[in-house]
Amino acid sequence: MGRIVVTEFMSLDGVVEDPGGAEAFKYGGWSFEFERGDDGDKFKLDEALDADALLLGRVTYEGFADAWPSREGEFADKFNTMPKYVVSSTLTEAEWNNSTVLDGDVVKQVSKLKQEQDGEIVVHGSARLVQTLLDHDLVDELRLMVFPVVLGAGKRLFGDTADKKGLRLADSRTVGDGVAILIYEPSGSDQAA
Repeated sequence: MGRIVVTEFMSLDGVVEDPGGAEAFKYGGWSFEFERGDDGDKFKLDEALDADALLLGRVTYEGFADAWPSREGEFADKFNTMPKYVVSSTLTEAEWNNSTVLDGDVVKQVSKLKQEQDGEIVVHGSARLVQTLLDHDLVDELRLMVFPVVLGAGKRLFGDTADKKGLRLADSRTVGDGVAILIYEPSGSDQAA
C-alpha cells in the first residue's frame, strides 16, 4: 500500500504559486531568492530518491514534463524514470516517460492508486489536487519548506476546507537562509467541535 506525501514550497503567508518562476506569476521564482543550504538541498534530493512515484495535477505535470526530460543528474534521473500519475479532466495523453492520466473521480482514482502502488507517492505543487486530497483524508504526510517571505498575493495551499483537519508536527528544522522545513502527519483529532 502506498503513502501520499505532499511536498510544497510555501511563503510565510501560505502562497505556493510559482516558486520556480515558470508560470508568469508576478513574484514567480520567489523561492530562488533564498539559499536552502546543503541541508535543504540534501532534504530535497533524499525526498526525490526515496519517492516511488509522482502524483501531480495537470499544471504541475505539464511544467515538470517540460523541464525534467532534458535535465541530467540524480534528481532528474529519478524523476524521469519513476512512475508518474497526472490527475486531469482535460489531458487525454501523458507523453512524459512512465506517465499515466488519472481521470474521473479524483478521490476514487487516488484511493485505488494508494492500494496498487507501494511506497511513497509524492505530490509536488498541485495546490488544487492537494486541497482535494486533504479534504478527503488521503494525505499521509505533509512536508512544507517555508521560506521567510510574505508575498501578499498568489494561490495559497490552505483555503476553505470541507472540515477541520488536525495535524501533528513530526519533525522541524531550519536550513539555509532561515528556511523552515515542517513535516506534519494527520493527528486523528479532526472531529468538528
